[in-house]
Amino acid sequence: MARKTSVVTPERFAKGFTFQEYLAQIKVNRDRFEQFYADCRLSPRDAAFFRSAAQHPGGAAKVLVLGEDWCPDVYRGLPAMVRIAEAGGMELRIFPRDQNLDIMDEFLNKGEFRSIPVAVFYTRGVDYLCHWVERPALANQERPRIEEEVRREMPGASDVDLRAAIRARTQPRHPAWQQESVREMRELLAKRLGLT
Repeated sequence: MARKTSVVTPERFAKGFTFQEYLAQIKVNRDRFEQFYADCRLSPRDAAFFRSAAQHPGGAAKVLVLGEDWCPDVYRGLPAMVRIAEAGGMELRIFPRDQNLDIMDEFLNKGEFRSIPVAVFYTRGVDYLCHWVERPALANQERPRIEEEVRREMPGASDVDLRAAIRARTQPRHPAWQQESVREMRELLAKRLGLT
């Protein structure tokens, strides 16, 4: 949970990258970010919800995202966060986690892990509303099962071969996981703002 006094001020928020600025400066996986962004679509119902959440008095006007370009959860998840911000007309700023550990430490996963991506929703005045971390519950349920199946089917395989096989099996699940991420963020905002 975010601390009562945050290092994220309006001035600090404004220093984050826009999505295009972030893409321009990343070192790896630009093609993956662009592909997941191109493939991500919000349903009309989800888009309408995020517009409503942004227009609500004290609603979600700003989104801060923490991530790193090397992280698969980031290049899969950040594009959904961008689509949410676009649908709602929210201002989005992206901060590399490793250069902004003071921000990251306000949003630790389970109070101890620097898991990414993190999406933090704020009001126009940068008052904290809610945040979402890493990946949806569905992915957390399915990934271990997929990994276990691959390891059982490939005894003695190298780590490289295991990772490639796991990636091949999880890749078809990415669109569903992306949609679950959107659903979970929608649920968090709906609860916080009293919307349906």
